[in-house]
Amino acid sequence: MNKGRLFILSGPSGCGKGTVCKVLLEKNKNLKLSISATTREKRVGEIDGETYFYLSKDQFEDMIKNDELLEFNQGYSGNYYGTPKKYVFDQLEKGFDVLLEIEMNGAKNIKEKYPESIGIFLSPPSFDELLNRLRGRGRESEELIQERFLLAKEEILRVDEYKYAVINEDLNETVDTIVNIINAEKHLTSFIGNKIKSLVK
Repeated sequence: MNKGRLFILSGPSGCGKGTVCKVLLEKNKNLKLSISATTREKRVGEIDGETYFYLSKDQFEDMIKNDELLEFNQGYSGNYYGTPKKYVFDQLEKGFDVLLEIEMNGAKNIKEKYPESIGIFLSPPSFDELLNRLRGRGRESEELIQERFLLAKEEILRVDEYKYAVINEDLNETVDTIVNIINAEKHLTSFIGNKIKSLVK
């Protein structure tokens, strides 16, 4: 059995990453979403081990010391967020592909620790559309929306850090494109070549 592949999906806030991930997981049963660890309090309806792995600050800092995270950061609230290696690597060993939706600095850190990971950058079709999507969510102040909008311009200029880029104009087309990327990566000779060579006895 071949190991799975780790796919990283990044892009500006409002480009539709969450929706794309949801549909991808529905279409591809061999794809698992990476579960992050956090020190923030569990909210109503959230499930430990599904929404997040909920840890104490001491537990999280022990993971940092023991190099048990692919990446981590500490938010403005002081809470830690990070990607546990064990969950990701366990799924890969079982042959599942793992999808990690993450911001760009975290993606860069993962690429440094796990060069085999495959980065996919999700772009909005235009800045006007991005602004409409940010405002359409209706959960942030105009000041915060403008901050996210300015950050998006900086992030888009970093697209070359990724192996693939997809413009999210139509949801179904976007998902189909990413499915094709995943399938193509699973058929690289560098990935499947040894399995084919083993046919020669």
